[in-house]
Amino acid sequence: MHSLQPESDYQRFLCQGRFMIQRSRQSGGHVFYPRVAEPGTGNTDLEWVEASGRGVVYSTTVVRQRPPTPNYNVALIDLEEGVRLMSRVEGVAPEQVRIGMPVKAKILRDDPAAAVLVFEPA
Repeated sequence: MHSLQPESDYQRFLCQGRFMIQRSRQSGGHVFYPRVAEPGTGNTDLEWVEASGRGVVYSTTVVRQRPPTPNYNVALIDLEEGVRLMSRVEGVAPEQVRIGMPVKAKILRDDPAAAVLVFEPA
């Protein structure tokens, strides 16, 4: 049985400290962003699986802020599982994030009701 609220399920897993993505049982293809059917095939047999958390920066940009607010980066990350997602890379200056940089997932839980997935250099 698959959920009709995959985004809520994804957020619940993050709040539990777990980075989960979906995979089609039939095709074996991984899916991100959470949804009810696999793009391309329409398979609705999606199950939640633990993501490796390993990835590579595909693209990055620096969002410049007016001081004293610090700049930050927005990055597209290609996960080992073959899906791409948008996040940010922390632990280095935004200008130091590079295409091809290996990264690993990290879950930030500043608020008990919400969690955010970010990455840091691997």
